[in-house]
Amino acid sequence: MDFLQPTSWSEALRIKSERPGAVPVAGGTDVMVELNFDHRRPEALLDLNRVAELAEWSEEDGRVRLGAGVPYARVITELGDELPGLAMASRTVGSPQIRNRGTVGGNLGAASPAGDSHPALLAADAVVEVASVRGTRMIPAAEFYTGVKRNALEPDELIAAIHLDVARGPQQFAKVGTRNAMVIAVCAFGLALHPEQQRVGTGIGSAAPTPRRASAAEEFLSGELTAAGLWSAPRPLTDSVRRRFGELVAQAASPIDDVRGSAAYRRHALAVLARRTLGWVWQDYCGGSWPACA
Repeated sequence: MDFLQPTSWSEALRIKSERPGAVPVAGGTDVMVELNFDHRRPEALLDLNRVAELAEWSEEDGRVRLGAGVPYARVITELGDELPGLAMASRTVGSPQIRNRGTVGGNLGAASPAGDSHPALLAADAVVEVASVRGTRMIPAAEFYTGVKRNALEPDELIAAIHLDVARGPQQFAKVGTRNAMVIAVCAFGLALHPEQQRVGTGIGSAAPTPRRASAAEEFLSGELTAAGLWSAPRPLTDSVRRRFGELVAQAASPIDDVRGSAAYRRHALAVLARRTLGWVWQDYCGGSWPACA
């Protein structure tokens, strides 16, 4: 197995073009596990840690460009205000050591249905920037996941960055696991309010072959908030709205029975997570600190 170490983005893209079978490594928190358990034996590893551009983020005109190599620890400490949902999800990833090494770009590359960042990315309408020697493509997160641990990348492409709007409304993330830390999610849910567009964003994790949105739940909740004029004059939500939202989120899932939980439990847990996260974001929104409430 060859170990390739480019020192620039252009060199990394050239190597990936010449060696499409080379597996990219940033934090290595997923790849090394597969190697250790002999689940994968690639022809080469493409180490991206020396590509400085990937470890940078920037903000311009209310939009964040998050380099694929920025670790979770920096998302937490540097982007908690701008990307609160993603920061919350990042706090649940593994241990401090894993958060210091693991990256959102690596999570996307692995495309595991249980990846912690995916629900937050979906809820926030993230767009994935991918590149090759042929050029650059922008792929909405909702179109990036194509199957269990499969994504929309072409063999010669690498993930360059993730683009997200700075939060204009409250965001939340929650997951269920068999313990409080160092655990793969039994199921997870991300929720974001987009008051300027009077829209709701959701993301479901570990309860379908791919991370996915709960479109019917989004449409129901945004419709209820708009019809009642709650975007501009928020007041407490009725219990029936919260429960119906939870039901629609659970219906959007396609879970399986496995060692971490049954399909029935996952559906039930998702409904509970949806109701709770809705309660949290709405309490935050009713605090009046968001522009649409002024």
